[in-house]
Amino acid sequence: MEPTLLDMKVALDTVWVLMTAFLVFFMNAGFALVESGFSRAKNCVNILAKNYVVFAVSSIAFWMIGFGLMFGNGTSLFGQTGFFPSLINGSSSFSALDWTIVPMAAKFFFQLVFAGTAATIVSGAVAERIKFPAFILFSVIMTAFLYPIAGHWIWGGGFLSTLGFHDFAGSTVVHSIGGWAALTGALILGPRIGRFSALGKSNPIRGHNMTSATLGGLILWLGWFGFNPGSTMAADGRAIAHIALTGLVAITAGCDAVSMWGALAIGAISGVLVVLASFAFERLRVDDPVGALPVHLVNGVWGTLAYGLFATSAGSLSTVDGLLYGGGFGLLKTQVLGVAAVGGFVLVASALAWGLIRMTVGMRVSATEELAGLDAGEHGMTAYEFEETSIFMTGSSEKHLGSIPMKKIVHEPMMARG
Repeated sequence: MEPTLLDMKVALDTVWVLMTAFLVFFMNAGFALVESGFSRAKNCVNILAKNYVVFAVSSIAFWMIGFGLMFGNGTSLFGQTGFFPSLINGSSSFSALDWTIVPMAAKFFFQLVFAGTAATIVSGAVAERIKFPAFILFSVIMTAFLYPIAGHWIWGGGFLSTLGFHDFAGSTVVHSIGGWAALTGALILGPRIGRFSALGKSNPIRGHNMTSATLGGLILWLGWFGFNPGSTMAADGRAIAHIALTGLVAITAGCDAVSMWGALAIGAISGVLVVLASFAFERLRVDDPVGALPVHLVNGVWGTLAYGLFATSAGSLSTVDGLLYGGGFGLLKTQVLGVAAVGGFVLVASALAWGLIRMTVGMRVSATEELAGLDAGEHGMTAYEFEETSIFMTGSSEKHLGSIPMKKIVHEPMMARG
């Protein structure tokens, strides 16, 4: 029996969805490199372990509970069907996903990598001081409950979607939700030891590997080629790193609905916002080692609001116009309502979750362990094995390059001073 045109379309669309999902999954490597590069060497193993394990536990939590809460049939607030899904085609439990014809397993995997990304965002803001079990437990709570419930409001047929709220690929659903949860975690944990003086003076703590951070940023950039286009579900035709990622976050909500000039304006404004937000969080003594809050939270919010300003029905998939294209304030008001609803819910719910974790397993490592590094205290190993030798040493004695002696390798090559 020869395949029909519909069969071929299903096959092509499935390949498209899976390819883009693989790109989004590969963003985990980017997050791991960025976070470890912007952190100190003594915490590198801990950061890599968090980024590795978070997707594993998120997969189980999202399959068991989260997918049903987010896309199952139910109320305007959360889904009530589809828990522990078999992921077979023809299921009547996920009417919110009926608009795409790809197999249910492909739909699940694509949504899973988004959920994992939201959980990974939290890791950077709480880096270098959170207990490993506490972070893993929060990741389970987030991907099983927080992310799916708020996501249901927008992508699962909930009340915000019926009001016309627009978030094409996740400025709010992924980045803002991750950002709000990261903010509460950073506030409850408090800053790292030595990050701020008793008088509030900022003491920057430098990362240990800009090469790693830069490569991670480029991997994340590559991943966004799956993050945004994959949301069609069909084959339709440090400062530098932060600013690049910021533009990618900001355009995610309205990438299907803005012109090239609109995209340029959104990206340019996001570059300014990430700098201003970084200064603002520092003035407020919010310790965010990798800049997750300015990048994902602030510009996730900005990208969501920007749709209400820059959406245009001319030359895009949008059927409505934003404020700057003569569409009035209607779209913008809906976007503001959505940002406020999601932000309020995630702030309160994540604060309760963090508080519960702090009262049970505890959130923060001891001061001794923090100063020594989480690699030794939490994992019993180090990321790098340094020898007390000089660079370019060829024998048992230290060599010199001209009159300049080679510096010895130290365990903390970029430790903050003071």
